[in-house]
Amino acid sequence: MQIRAEATAAAEYRAAGWWGDDTVGSMVTRWATERPEATAWIAGERRTTWAQYDATADAIARTLLAHDLPDGERVAVLMPDGAGVHAAFVGVERAGLVVVGIGHRAGDREIAHLLTLTGARTLLTVPQHRGRDAHGLRADLAAAGAELERLVLVDVEGAVLDAGLPAGVVVDPGAALAPPDPDALFLLNSTSGTTGLPKCVMHTQNRWFYFHQLAARAGGFGDDEVFFSAIPAPFGFGLWTGHFTPGILGCPTVVMDHFDADEALDLIERERVTVLCCVSTQFIMMLNANAERPRDLSSLRSMFTGGEAVPFERAAAFEDTTGAKVLQFYGSNETGALSNTTNDDDRDHRFGTAGRVIPEMHVRLLDPDTLLDVPDGEHRGQPACKGPATCLGYWGDEAANTKLFTDDGWMLMGDIVEIDDEGYLSVVGRTSDFIIRGGKNISAPAVEAELATHPDVAMVAAVAFPDPVFGERVCAYVEPRGGAEVTLESLVAHLSARGVSREWYPERLVVVDELPRSSGGKVAKGDLKEDARRRSADEHAGESR
Repeated sequence: MQIRAEATAAAEYRAAGWWGDDTVGSMVTRWATERPEATAWIAGERRTTWAQYDATADAIARTLLAHDLPDGERVAVLMPDGAGVHAAFVGVERAGLVVVGIGHRAGDREIAHLLTLTGARTLLTVPQHRGRDAHGLRADLAAAGAELERLVLVDVEGAVLDAGLPAGVVVDPGAALAPPDPDALFLLNSTSGTTGLPKCVMHTQNRWFYFHQLAARAGGFGDDEVFFSAIPAPFGFGLWTGHFTPGILGCPTVVMDHFDADEALDLIERERVTVLCCVSTQFIMMLNANAERPRDLSSLRSMFTGGEAVPFERAAAFEDTTGAKVLQFYGSNETGALSNTTNDDDRDHRFGTAGRVIPEMHVRLLDPDTLLDVPDGEHRGQPACKGPATCLGYWGDEAANTKLFTDDGWMLMGDIVEIDDEGYLSVVGRTSDFIIRGGKNISAPAVEAELATHPDVAMVAAVAFPDPVFGERVCAYVEPRGGAEVTLESLVAHLSARGVSREWYPERLVVVDELPRSSGGKVAKGDLKEDARRRSADEHAGESR
């Protein structure tokens, strides 16, 4: 398994100035030395300085070192968003270990799967996880097949509350920390698979240091930025907007343990935020909330969004309301970025495309059936890339890696795109059966497999139900077993009892006598998607009357 960047590529990227020798850990040390009392994190009324950030990360690192874990051992981090989760990431880095970043909203089954897949036997978490104490969580995970050897408890700011050490073992405050290694595997995070439970993407730090350069050029960042990252820390969008770019710039960052549109607007106004980072659903919610109670958002200079289609009219309204430019990247957790918009693009290109292709990402268009290059002059195909923003691949899943990479080593996206003569890329279709709710990719076949375990469900299909705020919601079309009555509440209760993550829960239910079939006997999902579009249009037309 490849656990560090390939040496030849790393040398090439360094020579081009895209990669370097710093890590977030080394940058935090720098800012703690140069500006110790300056603010690094703002979480509600709590403020964390760079000196505090640095000291907390060191304390976490030395706590983990006291457990005498081998280099490269995986440590799962399950925490709400805030200063503490970032201190935990840096602490794991400084201990020479690998973070397994788990989203705070993950269900027990997903958590157990990620622990088992990565071999993580240490969990670093807060004393209470969504209403349950950490020891109860540990017992429930064991019942789900994931036995933990050690539990390290910290508070929301990262201060160690319980080191979880055996009797007689103490933390050495002078223990030597690991040197920075930006080419090595430092973090594993989850990504939605087309079927089953998530895969784990392998990240180096240098891929995100390069991504930072793209973002800084796109947004024209200055030395006085104030960031607001509304994205959960373990995921790709959350990594660059919360962990990397603010750490590289040494600027303050506003974070929330859970998103609330009104509170977010209040924080933007109070803290004079200059760069807002959120998915489209979140900025639409903020736009709606601001219409009801306007705030002074004039400090905003740019808003980075993504993870789903950017709605033209709402993005234009956000720009008109705030004066900030709405920008986006096109890519994935695996590929990083293939294209992006910038401050220099006009509004039609910023909202109507995913921006210009990034030259050093060497984007190719392939025939999705043969994975051969499309003929010269063709502008549509499945994109593949190879460059400084790509990940190392998937952890412990060679079958998934075979699907992620072409035979000659190029990384694939799961979309169909068009690239015009000026190099602007537009997404025109998908090769995978995903529902994208609020920027989160949800596998329709995986939802179907879970719903099919309900005793009253004979057949089921999950499709996207268009939604003006979340983009898409999960809609279940169910063919019941003879005479059974199936309700949305019973389906949700069934998934909850199975430990399924909340994002997979259906929010619309259509009960049918028989699901439509194609000529080949498969469920005709195209017919169901069209029906869902009609139902959504009728529903929202009624709301607007």
